[in-house]
Amino acid sequence: KCVGSYLGHPIFKVISLKVLPCVHSVKNSTPEQKKVENEFSRLLKVAERTTGLYFSYDTNLTLSTQRLYDLGNESKMLPLWRQAEPRFLWNSYMLEALIDKKLDPYLLPVVQGSIPYGTINSSILWHEKRGADSEGHVANFVETEQIIQINGFTSSFVQVRGSIPFLWEQIVDLTYKPKFEIVRPEEAPQIAERHFLDLRKMYGSVLAVDLLNKICGHVHFERLSFLYDQIADFLVKNGYFLLNEESEKMEQLGVVRTNCIDCLDRTNIT
Repeated sequence: KCVGSYLGHPIFKVISLKVLPCVHSVKNSTPEQKKVENEFSRLLKVAERTTGLYFSYDTNLTLSTQRLYDLGNESKMLPLWRQAEPRFLWNSYMLEALIDKKLDPYLLPVVQGSIPYGTINSSILWHEKRGADSEGHVANFVETEQIIQINGFTSSFVQVRGSIPFLWEQIVDLTYKPKFEIVRPEEAPQIAERHFLDLRKMYGSVLAVDLLNKICGHVHFERLSFLYDQIADFLVKNGYFLLNEESEKMEQLGVVRTNCIDCLDRTNIT
């Protein structure tokens, strides 16, 4: 279903998924093979129920406007899956067998997230996962891009959100903010360092913001101006992406990073 456009290219939302078997050899399989097949079938049925999937036949939804513009001419000639940002390629594992067979015309990048008017959210969602792995990759990592096109100008502002970059566990209960405990605390500095080094390579300067801190905690929206005053210099210095009709551009040089616990449904702040 076509739900909008991105820089003039139609965006489609996946309404339903159906996995079709290629062979019917399960009848002659061993009990162990049938067990494995049943487990794969269960996982595929979970995938079929996945919501918030989007794709485009013409452009790469895994890249921000700035990164898309900065692609070289050679990269722009590559199939869409070759251009894709691996972090946001939802169906990367499913494409592997087709990639090996060089079936480029059948490889369509899909992202999971949401695309409200003027905003693109691309996310990495680890089902029932929290925290980071030993390499600093965090669960629930979301890149949010706000795009405005007016009078021949295209502007874009990117921010990111993800789970707290430590190995940690949490007992989920009915409290607003359940307490968590860091696992293997001796590794915490290295894991956090790897996480922020990756962010710097990808986005430039990084400012970590806590939206549930003493300033804005407990839904004190009237105090947001104090928080903005604290980060205003960073926002001005690092700017946003701006492109005019003559292809003259200004780039965003840094990004604000918040924790996934500060997501919209908890804070109502973006």
